[in-house]
Amino acid sequence: METVLHVQDVTTSLGKKPFISDISFTLQQGEVLALVGHNGAGKSTLMKTIMGTLQKDKGKIIVNETYDQDDELVAYKRCLAYLPEEPMLFTELTVMQHFQLYALSYEMNEEEFNEKIERYIKGFQLSTKLDAYPEELSKGMRQKVQAICSLLPEVPILLIDEPFIGLDIYAIEYLLQLITEKVKKRTSILLTTHQLDQVRSLANRFLLLENGHIKATGDIESFETITRGVIDD
Repeated sequence: METVLHVQDVTTSLGKKPFISDISFTLQQGEVLALVGHNGAGKSTLMKTIMGTLQKDKGKIIVNETYDQDDELVAYKRCLAYLPEEPMLFTELTVMQHFQLYALSYEMNEEEFNEKIERYIKGFQLSTKLDAYPEELSKGMRQKVQAICSLLPEVPILLIDEPFIGLDIYAIEYLLQLITEKVKKRTSILLTTHQLDQVRSLANRFLLLENGHIKATGDIESFETITRGVIDD
């Protein structure tokens, strides 16, 4: 399979303390890689480093064996979409303006954008909230808005950090459906979640972080051998 993400010897510090150290792994086309570990293990730090919102101290991150994060940042970022644990919305933009901003950023076709928005706002029950500002929304609704933003572009790699926190069971089911559709289209996904049943059902492989280092990796079938104490938060 084609390698779509190559992370090589990456170290990222916050202050003077390394939060992740010498991280190396690859993500293949159409693969779902589950990133697991306890609180403070470095999962979100790794996600933000890959997105470029945190600057790494050393190492290489390359997308599609072509775009180096250090050399071609704009082209690199257009290959990625990110669904963070906490919604990152702009207070001065309405829900619909957030969607339009993402469409412009990824140069989406207008027809494709309209079709997706119509479907997604219906599925997430946001049809009456398009003119609302983030401060008018509950955390769950803000998370739905962020999810739609992240799912709009068709990109090779989707990074998902604890996407189910704050969502009701119907929204979780719908988000899982959309993630599954992305995988069928050969989108590659790096996923963190505490919902272990969903990890097992979605992922092909796992990567276990402990204290900023890779402790174990392998096929998802071998995930059961990890003790509960290691992965519980």
